[in-house]
Amino acid sequence: MTYTVQDRLIALGAIYQASLCVRRIATKGTVDTELMEPCIYSLFQKDAPTPAEVFGPPGALAPGVRELANQLSGKTARDLEFTRYLLALLKLESVLNRRPDLVERIAQGIEGARAKLDHFPLLHPNLLAHIAELYSQTVSQLQPRILVRGDPAYLQNPDNQNRIRALLLAGIRAAWLWRQMGGSRWKILFGRQQFLAAAQAYLRPLTH
Repeated sequence: MTYTVQDRLIALGAIYQASLCVRRIATKGTVDTELMEPCIYSLFQKDAPTPAEVFGPPGALAPGVRELANQLSGKTARDLEFTRYLLALLKLESVLNRRPDLVERIAQGIEGARAKLDHFPLLHPNLLAHIAELYSQTVSQLQPRILVRGDPAYLQNPDNQNRIRALLLAGIRAAWLWRQMGGSRWKILFGRQQFLAAAQAYLRPLTH
């Protein structure tokens, strides 16, 4: 199957959106539902018709794509924290891909979490705790571990810890999609203008 720059933009935007959610929880102790929901939703999608539909309805990734566009355009000061999350998630996905035992364990764990959707909404603390425990048992065992910086009062809260781990797993899922579509660091480095144009095209219908 042939993928486009727009398809790859979706994966990058999803990584940025997961990172944005993590940072808001770590520094503010809260995050809007509409930012977080597409990330967690993606964990349960196996056969979506298009990359965009992995994350829900049109425009679901607007916050992440907007942040990506800001970084690519240079209109705002470059935020190295986003770059750090991006590179760490891409690296962890690459390491995880060489551990089929852990990949299978994650797949089984997600199926277990899927059963909980019959009883809990997508962002229910019980469901997020299940996903977070799955992250701890698999991805947390790999190197490099992702260092989340923020306010210790927020980072020590168990519900926040669960949300952050669930979001990091969603970020790795987006990184997996990026790799599956032929994404690479070189494409980011040398395709900045293409990705910026794709981001503007994604956001244009959402601008009123």
